[in-house]
Order: sequence, then structure tokens, then C-alpha cells
Amino acid sequence: MKLRRATLLALAVPVAVTLAACSSNSSSSSSPAASAPASSSSASSSAGGSASGLKTGLKVYVIPKQLGNSYFTTADSADSGGAIAALNALGETGTETSGTSATAASQIPAIQAAISKGANALIVSATDPTALCPTLTSAMHRGITVVTYDSDAPTCRSMFINQASTAAIGTSEVDLLAKEIGDSGQIAIVSAAASATNQNAWIGYMKQELKKYPKMSLASVVYGNDDPTASTQVTQGLLQQFPNLKGIISPTTVGIAAAAAVLDTPKYKGKIALTGLGTPDEMKKFVSDGTVKSFELWNPADLGYLAAYAAVEMASGKITGASGQSFTAGKLGAYTVGLQNSVLLGPPYVFSAANINKFNF
Repeated sequence: MKLRRATLLALAVPVAVTLAACSSNSSSSSSPAASAPASSSSASSSAGGSASGLKTGLKVYVIPKQLGNSYFTTADSADSGGAIAALNALGETGTETSGTSATAASQIPAIQAAISKGANALIVSATDPTALCPTLTSAMHRGITVVTYDSDAPTCRSMFINQASTAAIGTSEVDLLAKEIGDSGQIAIVSAAASATNQNAWIGYMKQELKKYPKMSLASVVYGNDDPTASTQVTQGLLQQFPNLKGIISPTTVGIAAAAAVLDTPKYKGKIALTGLGTPDEMKKFVSDGTVKSFELWNPADLGYLAAYAAVEMASGKITGASGQSFTAGKLGAYTVGLQNSVLLGPPYVFSAANINKFNF
């Protein structure tokens, strides 16, 4: 079905606008993208062309933080209309690959294997930018286009596809929780990995937004590493350590689902509020039974789709990733590259009992 954009986020901007300084990137526009070739020499000799001027037959590897995560399955797969669907439509060879845990040690071998197999472009959600950068920089020196999506590696990629305004995500989640707990009480954050660029940027804005609510205090930030068992354990630990906790924010789809399962008991339901970033399919049960009142997310499939178009545009030499350049991403329309070689997908949706059954992803 056609999804409707939520209008709650005042800081979110339309999908076709330039990303401003609220990007989660910490680097300047002097990214390696400016000097890296658009595609490898082996690709130039083997890839064909299309009427749009884009090369066909490119080898593009989509490398999420981990395989088996429903968020990335939606973002990447052909069935959902994600990255692989876009690559198939463009006549490229698209392959999803990664490790099974959201760690650099699990993800790096998949990146290295893709490089050795002659990748023309890599689409990567970075588990740890510091750890990944030597491998990604090596890929770029070989002429491979590197596009990050979901989680950035600012100094070692060609372009970043940002899912939504970093400031809007961080501030709106605090605002949603404040409304639910009457602007008062202890709260905590259940994050993914401590090294995740996007998580840290969102949390930074959450801390700033909390200054608007003097009766609310942040008790702790804990990390479940996008692992259901670890996320469950750290949530349980918070409840034991802070018996007066009033609310939890989990800006990770794995974390919010795990936290919701912990709170879905008579002891906690209706007493501890929970919001964050989750997929409607995983959260419908918890919204229906009253454990969660509202949460947010963009359509992951659109994020992957946009990242695939950006990667092919760059690997084809149609754009370099410089600020102000524009390209068209199929059904999603036109996008303009913003500061720090980034492109913004658009505002997330806000889900509640009133609308969640209209969404399927």
C-alpha cells in the first residue's frame, strides 16, 4: 500500500531537499569521495550501458550490519522493494551479504570478500566506522564506490544515505516520551552498539532535548548490540537498577522489540512508557495490548532503494557525490546531495494504535 508521511515532526524536511548541518556525519566535505574514481577499471570494461546513461551489469554488494535482522531484510530484499529490487530493475548484479552479528569483526570479512569478487560498488551500514575504515578506504583506492546507509562511516565512503533528519529523530523521541510520562521522571536509553554512528548522533540530540524538560532525567544509556538476548538483559538490568524508572527510549528496532517484550507484563505495562524506532510488523502486538503507545520509523525499503540508486549513479560516473548534485531514484523521485556528501530520505512515520494496521513492513 502507499504509505503516508507523518506530520508530527516539525524538524523533518521533504524527501527531495538538501541535508543540512543536522546530519549525523562528523566529517567535513573533504571525504575520500571527492578524489575516488567513480568505478573500478574492471567494471568499465565489462559493464554495459542503458538509455539513462547508467552502466548495467555492475556488481553491487549490499552489506547491512547483520543478516537476519528484519529491519535490514526489509531495507535490502527484492521482495520488499528494497536495495536488491532497485538493482535488479537497473540491470545490475545485486547481492546481500554480511555477518550474523552486528559487529565489525562479523561485517569486515563480508566486505573483504565482496572486494575480492570484483565489486563495483558497496552499500554498507557501518557497525563501527573506525574499525571498518581501513577496509572501506582500501576499496575506494581500488576505484570501488562506497555508499553508506542507515549508519555512516563519514571519512571512508563516497556518499551517505541518511534515513531522516538526525536532529528530528533524537528530539522527537524525547518529545513523544515526555508526553506519555507527563514531562517528569527518570528515563533510560536502550541503544544498539556503543560504536554505532547513527545511535550516538541521535542520543546526542536526545540529551539536548532533555534540557527542555527539567523534571525529566536520564538515568542511564545501555547497549544491547542489536542482539535480542543482550537487549533483553540490559532492559531487565535497568528495571532492577532503577525501580522508579518512568520511560525507556530504544532507537533500534531490535532493542525496542526486546524492551517491549520485557515490559509486556502486568508488573510494568502501563507503568513504564516505551518509545523509539521499530518496525510496524514487530510492534503491532505491543501497541494493540497497550505496552507501547507510539514509536517511529521510516520505510526501510525506501532507504535501501535510494541507496542502490545512489550507488549506481556514482559507479556510472553520473554524479560524484558533490553537494548540490541531483539524481532521480526511480519511483522515489529526485534527490539533491547535501553537505558532507549526504542525501536525506525524508521524515519518519509516527505509529500508534490509530494507524499502525495500515502499514506492513
